[in-house]
Amino acid sequence: MLSSRINTIRSQIFPTLKSNCNSRTIMTTTRIGTDDPRMSKIVVHNGVVYISGQTDATATNIQGQTQNVLTKVDDLLSQAGTSKSNILTSSIWLKDINRDFQGMNDVWNKWVDPGNKPVRATVEANMARPQLLIEVQVTAATE
Repeated sequence: MLSSRINTIRSQIFPTLKSNCNSRTIMTTTRIGTDDPRMSKIVVHNGVVYISGQTDATATNIQGQTQNVLTKVDDLLSQAGTSKSNILTSSIWLKDINRDFQGMNDVWNKWVDPGNKPVRATVEANMARPQLLIEVQVTAATE
């Protein structure tokens, strides 16, 4: 009787689950850009794309670095078979949030898909190298 009650509750809470818990879902993980000994550039796991944090040291201002970083994000998402329209989350780290937040947002707002804006967090942080002003990491669904 208890088993029957548990199955009834389970079906009410998780209507798409079958009562046969012996079935298994096969999970897949693909790693792309593994030349770096510390990390992969892209990990795709069960239809979700995770990219490593992207930086740029070629531009000297926040607008240039942001544009270059977002170009890298576009390229990595493309390699994983998706696009910025499928971004779920974005984390942004700025070296100086008071100075650079507006300049970063100016570039971001032109780049982001207005019909598919992700959730986003932006914080100030120390960067790994002094010339870096921004780092961006995103997670996206596959198309």
